[in-house]
Amino acid sequence: MTETMTRPPRRTSHLSDFTALTARIKSEGLLRRSYGYYWTMLIGLPLVLVGLGAVSVWLGDSWWQLAVAVGVAVVMAQFGFLGHDAAHRQIFVSGKWNERVAMILANLFVGLGIGWWQNKHSRHHAAPNKIGADPDIKTDVLVFTPQGLEERTSAVSRWMTGKQGWFFFPLLLLAGLQLHVNSFKHLFARGKVKNRALELTLLVVRHGGLITFAFLVMPPAIALSFLAVQLLAFGFYLGMAFAPNHIGRPIVPAGVKIDFLRRQVLMSRNISGGAGVSILLGGLNYQIEHHLFPSMSRTNLARTAPIVKEYCRKLEVEYHETSLPRAYVEVGRYINAVGRGGVDLWTCPLAASMGRG
Repeated sequence: MTETMTRPPRRTSHLSDFTALTARIKSEGLLRRSYGYYWTMLIGLPLVLVGLGAVSVWLGDSWWQLAVAVGVAVVMAQFGFLGHDAAHRQIFVSGKWNERVAMILANLFVGLGIGWWQNKHSRHHAAPNKIGADPDIKTDVLVFTPQGLEERTSAVSRWMTGKQGWFFFPLLLLAGLQLHVNSFKHLFARGKVKNRALELTLLVVRHGGLITFAFLVMPPAIALSFLAVQLLAFGFYLGMAFAPNHIGRPIVPAGVKIDFLRRQVLMSRNISGGAGVSILLGGLNYQIEHHLFPSMSRTNLARTAPIVKEYCRKLEVEYHETSLPRAYVEVGRYINAVGRGGVDLWTCPLAASMGRG
């Protein structure tokens, strides 16, 4: 990184800011594919899963099966991270190869309908933390925006929302179940659904195969416990990996337009900690770089981060990075604050200058 990137001329639209950054990233070769890493993962993860299956067969009638269930949950989440990379076209140059691999990883291994998830995730990337555009901040069980709080009219719902910070993290245990249910709801919806039959087939094979395996290898009580622990641990792991990405970062009013670079940087949070944290979070710890360059291979994000950070410093754009424990504190405080009505929509001179539309 010997090249020095100068600050581009200031324009009202700020379009040149991202153009200059992209040119620097390309010149460093950071948009190249990482075939060695991804083939290692594509081969290695199934082998780890087979190994856990062998351990489970060896254990048989033993409550140590619950430890295996946690291991399976971790591997399933890692499959999810890998499917996320494929869906963003990080693995192969070919769009069809990425699409096929994403479907196999998500539907057959994770039990997640790729069609439902990809539609939702694409809208999130287009407008992170923007009211009316980002489905991840849509009010459901929890409230993430002041607008969502206003929609809670009954005394009971407002009381529960005021206490939502207490049960946010425990609710993540149900995140896996929610993903499975939403996947099936999407595929059984009326109207045309792309790859409906194929996705359904893969999901049925995945869920049916896991259930059948459990009851063939273990007594019924242990099998049921195994399936429950796997589902809860899987949801909690994924939820804890995704929660720090944007929760607690600025919420953008529906009418505000912001240029691409600031839209992605200001609304995202990076997690420090190096390679260990990157493995744990599937590369999502480099959330800012991922949002700026969603098709960038996971292995290149760490090299890209210092470039982006320095560039944002020159532009005087906040680049928020913190440790994982601190990120969870920020998430919890935000969830508590918005539930009590202590969060305002993000407003700043920059946003005002961008206009509304």
